Amino acid sequence: MDDVTIARAVHVLAVVHWMGGVAFVTAVVLPAVAVAPVAQRLALFESVEQRFARQVRVSVPLAGVSGFYMAERLDAWDRFLEPTGWWLVAMAALWFVFMAILFIVEPFVVHDWFHTRALADPDGVFRLVQALHWVLLSAGVATAAAGVLGAHGVLG
Repeated sequence: MDDVTIARAVHVLAVVHWMGGVAFVTAVVLPAVAVAPVAQRLALFESVEQRFARQVRVSVPLAGVSGFYMAERLDAWDRFLEPTGWWLVAMAALWFVFMAILFIVEPFVVHDWFHTRALADPDGVFRLVQALHWVLLSAGVATAAAGVLGAHGVLG
């Protein structure tokens, strides 16, 4: 087994963990939080979110490192500039969005705002969080599908 095969396996497993977790939070955790008693919503959400955040702060960087490693090792950087390589750009862009959310936006911008809003307007803030998660999940699923199809030459 060569290094690119290992990098591809790490990449796929990291993306499966990352997107699987986003799907679980979006489709299971947030709906469960929405029907929990108002006084328990914030604590319930934060207990699950903190556990997943620790894990995804490993899988998202692993997806990026392995993806960039493959691009470097295969000397594929020029494919990012070709129109048929749009799916590579989409993967990198989604990765940058999640890295920013995980390491900048959530801990330094959103965390305190979310906590304050969750106490003041729990229904409204959790509806917003649910909607944003659906957007992120949809983007992730579409990008993963494009990545698989693109990697197999279906998209160009």
